[in-house]
Amino acid sequence: MADPAEEDVRERLKAALWFAIGKMVDEESLRRNRNATPQFIGALTELTWTQIENVAIDLESFSKHAGRTTVTTDDVLLLARRNTDLHEMIKDDVDKRKAAKAKGNAPRAGRTNKR
Repeated sequence: MADPAEEDVRERLKAALWFAIGKMVDEESLRRNRNATPQFIGALTELTWTQIENVAIDLESFSKHAGRTTVTTDDVLLLARRNTDLHEMIKDDVDKRKAAKAKGNAPRAGRTNKR
C-alpha cells in the first residue's frame, strides 16, 4: 500500500487535473454552445490520468535503459517517435532551445522570450 502522504499528493494532483480539464471543457462548451456532463469530465480526467501514468512509466523506463536517473529530451523524443507530427514539433523546439543556449540566451522551459 502507498504511503498516506504519497496518496494525498496523488489525490491532490488528480483533483487539480479534474479542475483544469473541467475548466477547458466548460470554456469549449460555451464557445460551441454545447453542454458537457460531469460524467464526461470525469471520464476525460480518468483517461488523461491513465495516459499521464503510462507516459511517466515509459519515460522512466527509457531513462533507466540508457543508464540514467534523469529523463532527458532524448527520452521524450523516443516516446513521440510514432506520432510524426508531435515528434517533429518537439524536435524543432529542442533544436531551437539548443541553438539559443549555444548563443547564451536560452529561454526557460515553458517560457518564451517575447517582450
